[in-house]
Amino acid sequence: MERNAKFYWTLFQSTFCLSAFTVGGGFVIVPLMKKKFVDELGWIDEDEMLDITAISQSSPGAIAVNASILIGYRLAGLRGALVTILGTILPPLILLSIISVFYEAFRDNVFFSALMTGMRAGVAAVIVDVVMKMSLGVVKGKDPVAIVTMVAAFIAAYFLGINVILIILICGVVGYVNYIVRKKQAEKKEAAK
Repeated sequence: MERNAKFYWTLFQSTFCLSAFTVGGGFVIVPLMKKKFVDELGWIDEDEMLDITAISQSSPGAIAVNASILIGYRLAGLRGALVTILGTILPPLILLSIISVFYEAFRDNVFFSALMTGMRAGVAAVIVDVVMKMSLGVVKGKDPVAIVTMVAAFIAAYFLGINVILIILICGVVGYVNYIVRKKQAEKKEAAK
């Protein structure tokens, strides 16, 4: 794929539109990024998008910005990352600037309050959709360690109330060890041939 002005404009426009019309934060924008960059444009494959999502969620900062940085960097290096960051942060910056000027009117407006309540319900539905799709992606991978890790992480967070940072660190170590073990097994199989 040629990285010309049209490419960078498509990259900027895609992240700008996703950021401008997405309400609910990173958990909502990530599946829309998948739809845009994996399904429509075909610039990233689905497994790589799952990896980008995992890294974005476990890195400090906003998930949407983290995902944009990773996608931009993956597609066009530092220049691509800068383009996607700009496309992602401009819409909220503009919107918050406008809202801050008219905050009193928005705060007391009954219609705006009703709109925000409806949007929260929609955001909850999108988050459930993301969780289901990501879980199915792990299950389809047929890696028993990944499936057990996913279930254990859910139980640890939801039922046991263990700190999410600790869960992420443990899952990272488990994933790394699993990768090393699988790599060594593949090397042994290759050597046996």
